[in-house]
Amino acid sequence: MQTEITWVAPSLALLLGYLLGSIPFGVILTRAFGAGDLRQVGSGNIGATNVLRTGRKGLAAATLLLDLAKGAAAVLIAQRLFPGQAPLAAIGAFVGHCYPVWLGFRGGKGVATLMGIVLALHWPIGLLYALVWLGLLALLRISSVAGMAAAISAPVGAALFGRFDLVMLLLVLAIIVLWKHGENIERLLAGDEPRIGRKDG
Repeated sequence: MQTEITWVAPSLALLLGYLLGSIPFGVILTRAFGAGDLRQVGSGNIGATNVLRTGRKGLAAATLLLDLAKGAAAVLIAQRLFPGQAPLAAIGAFVGHCYPVWLGFRGGKGVATLMGIVLALHWPIGLLYALVWLGLLALLRISSVAGMAAAISAPVGAALFGRFDLVMLLLVLAIIVLWKHGENIERLLAGDEPRIGRKDG
């Protein structure tokens, strides 16, 4: 009986995170505001970069903020309702965004959602993440490079700030981000990766 009770909070935290993370804000916003089916645009990705390819900068910004917010919300709500289970909620939110059941498990690449997760888990790591992401985005204007570098900065930042309890979690999530960027890596190696502002890729 005690074992069953022990698993209730972790299971609920994981489920909470997944349900929040799996909300496809990019798809919802583009449909609601007449920008079509996001999965038929550009790369077919549901994140903010692909929303930008519809030419709707406001929708792209809203998608980014909402994807970030759902990651942070999952962690913060879990901290409140299920003390000690925030890392599981973080995993759930990230997996939910990348593999949402509502879209046949074809979701986003997790960069914005991971930023929200990191900010909620330990804001100094999140600040480093934001600086790396936005700094490289402004410098190179290549979304994939900025996103992957930011994801890698998360476990590095956790180690630098002494949050060794978060290093493995953030390392695993960063590896998934890199995995989701497989096609981008191939284009980067071929010199074909588009910069922000182009509608292809």
